[in-house]
Amino acid sequence: MRQGFHVFDTDTHLELSTETIEKYFDAAMKPRLPELEKLKEPMRVSSSGTVPATGKHQYRLPGHVSYQRMLGQAGPAANPIRNLGRFSGTVNPTQGCADDRPQARIADMDREGSDVHMMLPGIPANIFVWPEVEMQMGFIRAQNRMLDEFCAAYPGRLKSLLTVSAAAIAPCVEEIRRWGKARWAVGVWPVTIDKPIDHPDFEPVWRACADLNLAVIYHGYTWNPPYFPGHREIWENVFLGRSVAHPWGAMRFTGAFIGAGIMDRYPALRCGILESCCSWLPFWARRLDDQAEYLGTVAAKHRLSDYLRGGRFFSSVELSEGEDLIRMTIEFMGENTLMFASDYPHAESMFPNSVDHFMGWERLSAEQKRALLWDNPVRFYGEP
Repeated sequence: MRQGFHVFDTDTHLELSTETIEKYFDAAMKPRLPELEKLKEPMRVSSSGTVPATGKHQYRLPGHVSYQRMLGQAGPAANPIRNLGRFSGTVNPTQGCADDRPQARIADMDREGSDVHMMLPGIPANIFVWPEVEMQMGFIRAQNRMLDEFCAAYPGRLKSLLTVSAAAIAPCVEEIRRWGKARWAVGVWPVTIDKPIDHPDFEPVWRACADLNLAVIYHGYTWNPPYFPGHREIWENVFLGRSVAHPWGAMRFTGAFIGAGIMDRYPALRCGILESCCSWLPFWARRLDDQAEYLGTVAAKHRLSDYLRGGRFFSSVELSEGEDLIRMTIEFMGENTLMFASDYPHAESMFPNSVDHFMGWERLSAEQKRALLWDNPVRFYGEP
């Protein structure tokens, strides 16, 4: 709690080391450990990108975009670019907060004034380009067991998502139905590569979400495969890639998910976007309405802007957008759409001042602050 307001931070992160995830591998994954050993490399820095992550390792698959070209140059920089981002906070998040020490995370939450964290799952993003479905599922099953244990000591404060691989929809639905009633499970995060989010193959996922009252989440990638739409057109420049990655993917997600009529088929289903900014939403709502009328080829029964402003679509804010853009977005989208988020413990987080920074936006009313800090997150994710 901060200044009398309960705080539900709707976009924070886990980042699991190999040492942590391997503890939760099942019997089917244990024989793969020698194979995975070859893919290990030391974690160079902590999740905040600021201090050494001593003794921990991560899996690294080949095929990464290098992001080593400076704008105006023909090729990679002569000296490697440190592209993890400048830490925006003043104090390093506690070591282990994103990996294996829930008590460290709770201490940081108390320091910042957060009551609840929704934590994006932390298995390696590049596992979703692994050609073997069973390997993907081995990581997903291990992650779900890890989340169940990590959140168990603080069930009202630590929440997370069930991950869906587009290449393994049926076994992922089994995992959703197994864990969907767990107190920590508040939503589903589909990771798509070559299959669009509106593809009929995903229908069992939406049905399971509707049955279990789980939200559907979009959160994009920058650094690791499967990257974001159009990543090959960024020409390996980290500034361009980071600037467009999440908003570009979120635009595609909202147009496809809502335009496909999914929210008509499941009248209580909620969807939302995280870490993608929100101040483009007024433009996008108008643009989708215009193009749907102009071109058709959508299945939604109503104007797409009606879904975006109808109380079942949500978006986290980026503190860098500033009070003026957030007020503009609230005016257009209404007060029941936006949600507070810090990106803790990543470098973009202002830890331990994220909540205080938001509270300093004096032109937001107390009612608007309460909506973003608590009421809207609870409507989206459910009572903690």
